[in-house]
Amino acid sequence: MLLEQSCLKHKDFRVHINSPLAYKIFRDYFVKTLTDTYVPNPLVIMCIGTDRSTGDALGPLVGERLHKVCRHAQILGNLEEPVHAANLVKVLADVQITHKNPFIIAIDASLGLSENVGTIKIAQGALKPGAGVNKNLPPVGDFHITGVVNVGGFMEYIVLQNTRLFTVMKMVDIISLGIIEGLERFFEQKR
Repeated sequence: MLLEQSCLKHKDFRVHINSPLAYKIFRDYFVKTLTDTYVPNPLVIMCIGTDRSTGDALGPLVGERLHKVCRHAQILGNLEEPVHAANLVKVLADVQITHKNPFIIAIDASLGLSENVGTIKIAQGALKPGAGVNKNLPPVGDFHITGVVNVGGFMEYIVLQNTRLFTVMKMVDIISLGIIEGLERFFEQKR
């Protein structure tokens, strides 16, 4: 769980889940970000979060959708084997042992301002998982995708437990479909 910052970096992209064609807009920017940043190394998509909290289940739910159909990347983190605060350091170490210089795309839920709830963000660079609930975890990813699932700033654990599943599932649909189609397009362009 990440705590969204109010200021944007230059390369950040956002789309709201209620925007018309949100998944296509997301997909196209996903492909653009991958084109701008990917180096031909093993591709790993790390879906961070836990299924024990509605608000923090975004990552494992996306991983659940991707792990059976994604043929261009290794998917880590799903409902059966989530990547979360208790095992993140070990999972990262295992990835570094298994793959030489992996290119990691990190996916996590975030808390933010009320006007940003329902927004999906793609940004270059690593994300800092656990920042929204004051956990000190290592940064993850060459670029990252976050979904603002609820409002941050006060009683974060309770806020996560009271996050609408509808909002999370709408994000899961957009992100997973956008990634599946985006990876297909990206690797077709590379042929």
